[in-house]
Amino acid sequence: MRLVLLGAPGSGKGTQAASLKNKLGIPHVSTGDLLRAAVKAGTPLGLKAKAVMDAGHLVSDEIVLGMLEDRVSQPDAKGGFILDGYPRNLAQCAALEALLDRLEQPLDVAIKLEVPNDLIVERIAGRAAAEGRVDDTPETVRARLRVYAEQTAPVADHFAAIGKLVTVDGVGELDEVFDRIVAALPA
Repeated sequence: MRLVLLGAPGSGKGTQAASLKNKLGIPHVSTGDLLRAAVKAGTPLGLKAKAVMDAGHLVSDEIVLGMLEDRVSQPDAKGGFILDGYPRNLAQCAALEALLDRLEQPLDVAIKLEVPNDLIVERIAGRAAAEGRVDDTPETVRARLRVYAEQTAPVADHFAAIGKLVTVDGVGELDEVFDRIVAALPA
C-alpha cells in the first residue's frame, strides 16, 4: 500500500501515520524527518541541504525528492509506504508521480483528513501550551492555514481528479479517525 496523507497543519496526519505504520507494517515517511536525518548523518544530499539551510534558504524540491527516492527505494518500503506532509504543492505532486512511475510503485490512495480550521487552531494552541511552544500562536496557525489553502489544497483536487482521493472526517477520538481511515483504504 502506497499512500499519501493530506490535511492542514494540525489535522492529525503525523499521529495517524504512526498508527497506520503499525497496522500496515510499512514505513511512515516524513520529508521533514528525512531532511533532519540526512543532515545529521552527513549524507551527500544532507550536506547539500545543510549548506542551503545554513545560507537561510529553503531546501529545493530536487534535494527533497532525491531524499524521498533514496527512502522509498529501501527494502522496507518495497511493500509500500505512508507519505506524510508531501507533496505540498502541485509541482511536488507532479515530481512525486514521475518518481513513483519511474520506480514502478504507483500511488494507491491519497487520504485527506478534513478538520475545520477553528478546531485546528484550538488543537495547535493546546499542543503549543502543553509543549511550551511560543511559535504556535493562533495568528501564526491561521497564516499557515492560509498557505495550506493556497498551495496544498490544490494537491487534493488533483488527486480527486485522477480518482485517487478519499476524504476522511478527521474530527473525533484518535481511534475513531483511525478506523475511518482504515475503512477508506482500497482493498
